[in-house]
Amino acid sequence: MISFKSGMRLVLDTNVIVAALRSDQGASRQLLLAALDRRFEMLISVPLMLEYESVLTRPEHLSAAGISRIEMSSVLDAIVGVAEPVKLRFLWRPQLKNPADEMVLETAANGQADRIVTFNVRHFRTAAAHFGIQIMEPAEAWRAMKGGKHEEK
Repeated sequence: MISFKSGMRLVLDTNVIVAALRSDQGASRQLLLAALDRRFEMLISVPLMLEYESVLTRPEHLSAAGISRIEMSSVLDAIVGVAEPVKLRFLWRPQLKNPADEMVLETAANGQADRIVTFNVRHFRTAAAHFGIQIMEPAEAWRAMKGGKHEEK
């Protein structure tokens, strides 16, 4: 059984942040709000933050979120304001089939994350297990944060 405890350290994949900002419904939005409320320790590295910025300021994401580039910058500033910065002291590339996912794993490994939250669970599972990091989809992570329990896959 998995549940969240105080001080849980998570890395949110870019796809979770995108989903959180494109829809005000769902677990991704709730996780982002929980991060902004400091209900868990959100970990971020410079490369991952640059990825967030690059992806979230694309016209299609701004349009879907219904916000301007300036408003998105405020959201990104809020994330930086609450996230714990992680210095990437060690790079273990390549670990994953998709090179774009490496920065997420490296942030988690260097930041001693408990979990990576992503929609791409199967991409991360084997490599993350090597570092003792659990992988969860947003809905699974949100249920655990609310105190709900589930069987680990």
